[in-house]
Amino acid sequence: MSLSIYSTLSKTQTPFVPVHPGEVRMYVCGVTVYDYTHIGHGRTFVAFDAVRRWLEASGYRVTFVRNITDVDDKIIRRAAENGVTTTELTEKFARAMQQDMLALGCLAPTHEPRATQYIPQMLDLVGLLEKKGLAYQGSDGDVDYHVRGFKGYGKLSGKSIDDLQSGARIGVNESKRDPLDFVLWKKAKPGEPQWDSPWGRGRPGWHIECSAMSRELLGDTFDIHGGGPDLIFPHHENEIAQSEGATGKTFANIWMHAGPLRVRGKDGVEEKMSKSLGNFWTIRDAIAETNTAYGEGNGNETLRFFLLKSQYRSPISFGPTLIEEARKGLVRLYTALSAVAPAVPEAIDWTDEFAARFKQEMDDDFNTAGAISVLFELANAVNSTRDAGRAGLLKALGGILNILQRDPEQFLKGGKAAVSEERIAELIAERAAAKKARNWGRADEIRNSLRQAGIELLDGPQGTTWRKI
Repeated sequence: MSLSIYSTLSKTQTPFVPVHPGEVRMYVCGVTVYDYTHIGHGRTFVAFDAVRRWLEASGYRVTFVRNITDVDDKIIRRAAENGVTTTELTEKFARAMQQDMLALGCLAPTHEPRATQYIPQMLDLVGLLEKKGLAYQGSDGDVDYHVRGFKGYGKLSGKSIDDLQSGARIGVNESKRDPLDFVLWKKAKPGEPQWDSPWGRGRPGWHIECSAMSRELLGDTFDIHGGGPDLIFPHHENEIAQSEGATGKTFANIWMHAGPLRVRGKDGVEEKMSKSLGNFWTIRDAIAETNTAYGEGNGNETLRFFLLKSQYRSPISFGPTLIEEARKGLVRLYTALSAVAPAVPEAIDWTDEFAARFKQEMDDDFNTAGAISVLFELANAVNSTRDAGRAGLLKALGGILNILQRDPEQFLKGGKAAVSEERIAELIAERAAAKKARNWGRADEIRNSLRQAGIELLDGPQGTTWRKI
């Protein structure tokens, strides 16, 4: 089976054929850096990190672009509220975002362009749109996109212009020709970041930056454009209108969107994540909490594993109970790796039954959920055969998803136990003596007391070890 990908644009899953053989060019919309990234961002970026890793594992040379929006209304407001410059604010949160992505095990992008670095390219694109009659300057000084001038508008989101028109209104002083038109270049306001342009000093609208940066770094037509589900309309719809309106060429061949994330409360009710509802999770808060519970570094991998357990397009629920379930799954996999020293292959033999099924799942629209199911079956085989080659394949396949690369004993003993390692060792020795004396009651008492403290004893041919439950 060859790689096939579902496209939001065509609403179908088809075999992947890159623009340039052996090469994949992909653009994933990044974040507006006015605050810390949240777990919804993590869901999207871990998903596309897995996409990139599988493409590379499949032999493609991948150019991965993830932008940073560093000029925006929200940034300007937040900087004013904090009494700092927009540059100071965006530098702080851009660094934090990069740290969060690293903590979740994501590769750094090939290119990470910032909007403020590509103003000339944006102005060139706006000028081209104006020449084609798709952009005009209104009486308020803003330059707007003429939506009705682009015949394909709505093809990504499935929205019709007439339906959008029925829900729109034009204010008395509105300078737009049509309420559907959106801004490409905003006239400067006092105290805001601004640049010179043929239409006067101003700053770019939000949508134009991605069209300009992707065109500059990937060309007029590239392979994959991705992002979160909230970007389908209007952001990605507007990107298509801008880019294809300017060049007359297909913008991106495949449009990929991660599924939505909702937060599950203690009562089991799922809600949209919101600060007003008190269920808002930043990535760094989630990592801090899981690392406290499961051990430094273990929490990071647990979160990544949790986010990979669902196929990227499916909706996902987030909550402490669900994270604990993910940790138990990782414990199962690491337990298999702790049972025998893995003989990791230099190269994966894709004809192996487990490797072939793993590949089949990943080739089926990057189905990480199915691929992880194969890992659990492989772990069962390791447990039953104690085969070092099988264990090595388990670690190698996990490595493609950037999981199972920690020392198994370190992972299994991670977290804060209610008793010290020294005390655990003493109790293990006391239990061994009790068993030797056939004092089974005392041996069971020690095992049960440690279990209540969150420690499970594992008896094996080499003696007794332990792990945190």
